[in-house]
Amino acid sequence: MEKMNAAITIESTTSASTSTSASTSIPIDSSAIIRSHEPRVIKLSEAKAAALCLADAFAQDDVAMYFVETPDRAHKSAAANWSLHVSILEYVVAAHCMKGLALTIGPDYDCVALWMPPGRNMDDLCTILRSGMWRLHYRLSAEGKTRFFKEFLPLLHDTKADVLGARDDDAWYLVYIGTKTSARGKGYARKLIEYVGRMADAENRPCYLESSNDVNPVIYAKLGFAPKTKIQLTRGRRALELDIMVREPVKAEAV
Repeated sequence: MEKMNAAITIESTTSASTSTSASTSIPIDSSAIIRSHEPRVIKLSEAKAAALCLADAFAQDDVAMYFVETPDRAHKSAAANWSLHVSILEYVVAAHCMKGLALTIGPDYDCVALWMPPGRNMDDLCTILRSGMWRLHYRLSAEGKTRFFKEFLPLLHDTKADVLGARDDDAWYLVYIGTKTSARGKGYARKLIEYVGRMADAENRPCYLESSNDVNPVIYAKLGFAPKTKIQLTRGRRALELDIMVREPVKAEAV
C-alpha cells in the first residue's frame, strides 16, 4: 500500500482399497511467484477480472458510486447496483487496455492501475464501441448519465487542462488505482505508481491524478505528488470533493 514455500505437499489416498497415504511434493516455478509481485500489463481478455479488483477497492467510494446510486435508481437492489458498478469499471478497464496502459500486480489482480499515456485518450469511436463504453448511454439512469457525461467528465477534462496548461497532453494520467481489501499493506499500489513514475522521469513528464479519498493524498505525497487544487461534484445530496495532485519529473542524479 513474502515469503512463500517453493513446493506444495499434497496428501492423497493411493486407492479406494488402501488407507495408506502418500506425500507428494509438486514443484512450483519460483520465478512465477516472483513475477506475480511485479507489475505486468493487463490484456483486453482480462478486463473483467481486473474490473472486479477495482470494484472491490471502490465499493465504498462515494465518487465511484455517484453514477450508480442516483435518486432515479432508488428502487434498484444492491445486486443491481453492484452489477452496474462492475460493468462501468469493466468498460473503463477495456478502454485502457486498448488505448492506455492497464497494469496489475499480485497473484490474482490484487491491485490494478489504469494510466493514460501522454497525448492519448479513449474518445475515438472504435474504442468506445469495442470497450463497451457506449453501453453507459443505456445502462445509466437519466440522472446517472447527466452526472457522468455532463458533470463528471467535463469537470475532469477542464480541470486537468487548467492545472497542467501547456503540458496537458504531455502528462501521464493516473485515472484509477485500487487494491483489493484482502491485499492491502503489501506495497502493490506503490509499485504500480513507481513503475510509470520511472518512465515519466526518463521522459521528463509530469504525472497527474484525482483522489476521491481523504486519506490517499498523504500517501500520494510520499510518492512525490503535490496538491494543486480541489474540485466538487454537486448533484448529489452533498458535495463530493476530489483532490487534484501532480508529480513533477525527478531528474536523475549525475554520477
